[in-house]
Amino acid sequence: MDNQFFKNIEKKTGVNMKDVFDLANSLQGANFKDERTVRNVIRRVSQIANRPVNKELEDKIVQSIVNDGKQLDFNTIAQMLNKK
Repeated sequence: MDNQFFKNIEKKTGVNMKDVFDLANSLQGANFKDERTVRNVIRRVSQIANRPVNKELEDKIVQSIVNDGKQLDFNTIAQMLNKK
């Protein structure tokens, strides 16, 4: 990444922005009513953020998105990860 803004974010967070952009691109057109898809997204975000998600938390996030219709975005997942 050439952009200094993204380099600063990487430096402060330890999160590779290329991974974030790749994840965002993979979400285009994804079916968030499909439990398997949602679980894969949660695991990828967890891996990128270097924040382990236990089975119980993963199940809560999946239920919230698939069954309750909550929107899946980085803020939603970040809030759920921070509630641990």
